This record gives sequence, structure tokens and C-alpha cells, in this order.
Amino acid sequence: MSQPDVVATAGGKVAGPPAPAPAAAPPADVIHDIGYRTYDGPRLGRGYARLSLFSQSLRGAYGLGRSAKSKVLPMILLGVMCAPALIMVAVTIFTHMDKLPVEYTRYAVLLQAVITLFVASQAPQSVSRDLRFKTTPLYFSRPIERVDYVSAKYAALATALFLLTALPLVILYVGALLAKLGFAHQTAGFAKSLVSALLLSLLFAGISLVIAAVTPRRGFGVAAIIAVFVITYAAVSSVQGIAQNQERYHVIGWLGVFSPITLIDGFQTWFLGATSAFPHASGPSSTLAGLVYLLVLVGATAGCFGLLMRRYKKVGLS
Repeated sequence: MSQPDVVATAGGKVAGPPAPAPAAAPPADVIHDIGYRTYDGPRLGRGYARLSLFSQSLRGAYGLGRSAKSKVLPMILLGVMCAPALIMVAVTIFTHMDKLPVEYTRYAVLLQAVITLFVASQAPQSVSRDLRFKTTPLYFSRPIERVDYVSAKYAALATALFLLTALPLVILYVGALLAKLGFAHQTAGFAKSLVSALLLSLLFAGISLVIAAVTPRRGFGVAAIIAVFVITYAAVSSVQGIAQNQERYHVIGWLGVFSPITLIDGFQTWFLGATSAFPHASGPSSTLAGLVYLLVLVGATAGCFGLLMRRYKKVGLS
């Protein structure tokens, strides 16, 4: 058994092992200056964030600020939308026609396929990426609320659609004035068509965004949007054709509420005095039918906004 170390002193006393040296005091905490500075500029708040989101979404609808490949389709569709208007203007001027080949309010109805392709390609681009890559909660971490995100996206797509539908109308109007057609008549028709284009833009944008917000897959969203617009229009047109063959003309006007483009057509026929594109030229058959069109149009637009708010109530928390 080992003996403990002892130390003999000069006085004959025996001492134990030497006491250990006191432990060194821990170093004091040090804050290193690595160059971070607090932001002392103006706090722009929700309004600026909402405007920035709107501007970015609107530019993105036409591929601005994105790759060259992203600009191809929207610019082609814009050109296709304007080309018939330029041709009509040229024909009117050089043949000295006394009116335009197509009324202002009929133009969007005739080119509904182009409008459908545009909104089907751009609505998923606006919202599906945020859902797929889960970046939506990052928006809500800033001074921006759910209603700001939804309203900015909705307004941006509706504005992009309005530009798509209104630019050809401007071309037609300027061409009509150059052809020296009646100023008052052309101005009234142009103003009515702008109202119709605005309502169409709000309705189409709302329906497309609701469909696109359901799935984060852009391809699924594009296909679903095209299917909804094409199938509903084909179904309504088919049933209207059957009603015409059976000479049940009073039914034709009521059927228009079941398709987005025929809903716009029926509303502008009743409210704006436009010529109907329905079979047998049958728009809403009465004031009651016109009020139904108005209520359905307003309800569908408000309902789309409400569905988007409900959808992003859950998305913002994930």
C-alpha cells in the first residue's frame, strides 16, 4: 500500500502534500465588432410591401425581370391578341367602311381562346411557385398580412389581363377615328368595351388563381384552368344549340350564367347594350335575367377572393 507523500520541515513537523494552485478565473465575455449596423432608414411598412409585390407580380406576368424564355409566350399571346385589331383597322381605312368589322364588346368573346391561354399560363406562375417551394410564410414574416398577399396577386393578374384585352380595343378605337367614323358612337362603344374588359379580367383572374392555388404543380394548374374554361363554354354552347333547335329561345339567355365567357357576354348584352354572341342573338331575356347575371358576376368575383383568403389562411402557417 502506497504511503501518502509527506514533507519534513526544519522544526521537525510533518506537513502533508502541498495545496494545489488556485484555478485561473474564466476569461470575461468579449463582444467582437464584425461590422453589423442597425437599419436607421425609413420604415416603409405594409403599403410599400404590397405595392412591391403587385409590381413584381405584374412584371412577371409578361416575363419582365425574368429570363428571355419566360417572355416568349406572353409576348406572343399579346401580339396574337393585337394582330386582328390591326388588320381590321387597315381594312376599315383602305376600303372606306362606315363601321368596324367587329364591335368593341365582341372582340374579347371572339378571342377568348387567347385570353384563356394567357391566364392559364400566368396564374400558376404567380402563385404555384410560392406554394411549391414553401416561400409563402416568408412573405408573412414581413409587415404584410394575408389580405395584402392575396389582393396584390389578384390585382396584378387582373391588371395583366386588362392590358391584354384593352390594348386591342385602343387600336380599334384609334383606327376608327383615323377612318373618320362617328366620334360619339365610337367613344361610347369603346367605353362600354373597357368596362366589359375590366369585369372579364376580374372574373378570369379570380377563377384562375383559385385553381392555381389548389396545387403547387404548375403543369396541373395550367391543365385545370384550360379545362374549366373550355369545358364550361363547350357545355353551355352545346345546350344553347339544343335549345335553339327545339325553338326554346327563352332558355338560351339563362344558360349563359354557367360559363365565365358567356356570363360576361350576357352581362354586357343586358347592361351595356352590346350585341349578344348567343345563338339566335338571345341575351338575357328580361330585366330579371340581367339582374341575375349581375349578381352571379359579382358573387363569383367576391367568392374567388374569399376562397383565396381561406386558402392562404392555412398556407401562411406552414
